Amino acid sequence: MAAARVLLVEDDENVREVVRRYLGDGGHEVLEAADGVTGLRTALERAPDVVVLDLMLPGRHGLSVCRELKAQRPDLPVVLLTALGEEHDRVRGLELGADDYVTKPFSPRELTLRVASVLRRAAPAVGSGILVDGDLHLDRGARRAVLAGAPLSLTGREYDLLEYLLLHPGRAFTRPELLAGVWGWEFGDQSTVTVHVRRLREKVERDPTRPRRIATVWGVGYRYDRTASPC
Repeated sequence: MAAARVLLVEDDENVREVVRRYLGDGGHEVLEAADGVTGLRTALERAPDVVVLDLMLPGRHGLSVCRELKAQRPDLPVVLLTALGEEHDRVRGLELGADDYVTKPFSPRELTLRVASVLRRAAPAVGSGILVDGDLHLDRGARRAVLAGAPLSLTGREYDLLEYLLLHPGRAFTRPELLAGVWGWEFGDQSTVTVHVRRLREKVERDPTRPRRIATVWGVGYRYDRTASPC
């Protein structure tokens, strides 16, 4: 991937050293913070391209940092570092808008691939055109979504999922297929898809409990149904 500015928020000095060396060898600038308060301040002041965020942090919990970051910078990709026993917190982080996660213990190569994935998908696809469904418009070049004339505040992965579904209307996808197509994962926690679909419905559906656009296909997964008129 192209060189990027990566903010690593992690209180374990050994982990920071390994990640810093690995990403630095790849040409990336690595900013560091050892606690949640410093991490949030650095993210807002130094404009990183992606944040790698541990959950168990002194000063301010990683979930609180994630919530604040996504409130102020919904477009900023966030990759969570979570322990095996933190499944609930991992799901909560995805609900707050985190774009990806890596479970400890992890290999530096795995983390680098996840960082590359979110950066690649966050990059504008110049000249890609506009997708339209009723009052929903996606400008693929600008990675911007508008519903009924109002901009939608989407995280990177929410945008990716919506774009992917709009590109394949009427097709039923399983959760593993969406993990592969949107996240680029061959294996992964399928609850990641469930969480992002729920968040997306809250933003593009008039009544998220009775979705008209993103339909549940029982026993399979999800399907995007085009609307003939604004919902």
